[in-house]
Amino acid sequence: MKLVILGGGGFRVPLVHQSLLADPDRLVDEIVLQDVLAHRLTAIGAVLDQQSQGSAWRPKIRMTTSLEDALSGADMVFSAIRVGGLGGRSLDERVPLRHNLIGQETVGPGGICYALRTVPVAMDIARQVERHAPDAWVINFTNPAGIVTEAMSSVLGDRVIGICDSPVGLCRRVAGALGVSESDATFDYVGLNHLGWLRGVRVNGRDRLPDLFGDETALTSFEEGKLFGAHWLRTLRAVPNEYLHYYYFARETLEQMHAQQTTRGEFLKEQQKSFYERIEENPQAALRTWLATRSERENTYLAEGRAVAGMTERAACDTDGGGYEQVALRLMNSITRNRPDQLILNVRNRGVVAGLDNSVVEVPCFVDGNGPRPIATGPVDPHSLGLMLQVKGCEQAAIRAARTGSRADALFAMATHPLVDSVAAATATLDGYAAAFPELSAFRAP
Repeated sequence: MKLVILGGGGFRVPLVHQSLLADPDRLVDEIVLQDVLAHRLTAIGAVLDQQSQGSAWRPKIRMTTSLEDALSGADMVFSAIRVGGLGGRSLDERVPLRHNLIGQETVGPGGICYALRTVPVAMDIARQVERHAPDAWVINFTNPAGIVTEAMSSVLGDRVIGICDSPVGLCRRVAGALGVSESDATFDYVGLNHLGWLRGVRVNGRDRLPDLFGDETALTSFEEGKLFGAHWLRTLRAVPNEYLHYYYFARETLEQMHAQQTTRGEFLKEQQKSFYERIEENPQAALRTWLATRSERENTYLAEGRAVAGMTERAACDTDGGGYEQVALRLMNSITRNRPDQLILNVRNRGVVAGLDNSVVEVPCFVDGNGPRPIATGPVDPHSLGLMLQVKGCEQAAIRAARTGSRADALFAMATHPLVDSVAAATATLDGYAAAFPELSAFRAP
């Protein structure tokens, strides 16, 4: 099978390669890495070469900067691009902070700006896939994953599937806290990307989540329990996705962001600049450099939220996320080999969550050779559904704005987001983005 990775010079590519090396089925025999920056391909290629040393087998690897060349004859496409790079992310986060709004890559104004830049590029990729690889499945890693997947689905339909490692990481940690095997449990999870709740963990026909709420030690033994606190989780009677910390502790998080000298994007920009430079200077140490950089990256993840919660270093169970690469490999195996599986994915709703029509949601899905089909979630409580509907309205306005250049839709997306408390601040933030990014010039005030 030919796998194409768009954004093939990205930092996470070795995780995918590592999973493929360990795949006993050797599902992928050719990987094409495509990136607009050739030096990043060269650096990641050095990491992959060293990663495969000692392996009995590895897929054939080819690199290209041409999208058309990469896509021709593809069976599976991973879209893992970052429009504007980490410099763009830094601006996504910094501009709203100037107007006393939370600055985050995928949540709030930063996520909307990221979508405004990314949706046109993602739509072009979808059309190129339709033209050059019409039978390929697209697995979307690109953030904001829910928005980008929904935009691409207008071209590719159900053949584009969004994945995220936050839900599966959450499920794994909760199963560990309960002392149950993840493979023996069924997880009741519902939401949008970076806005979801784990509502139940069924083992042998019984929901074990209430047991967790009754055990203070177990409830605060993993990242989400520490982030949100036992009292709030018992109040919700659910365990939220880690990104809901920006919603439930918005005031405290904003204060912490103002106190920090750099944003997450600024930290990663400098870290990855150093990473690629160090590999160029010493390619023989590429894998060692990547491993050290990854460790630092994982240990500093969600730093502002952990600071608000009074957390120190991350525990081993917390740094072991779900793993994009693990979800992707299971998904590929299920589709290409018609092996039934159940995964939490970003797919078109198909009526499983009332009120969201056929927009993209993040829910458990049954997957086989026909692709994923969302599993009915049951009623969603008014709090969760209300927040999902409000955020979905912002996401869809952002998609319309990205496709048409409508300033009104862009402003609506910014100003009506739950993390934005002022139309004036939203307007100033949109104006700041339009000034910072040439590709957003259409959204400048008349």
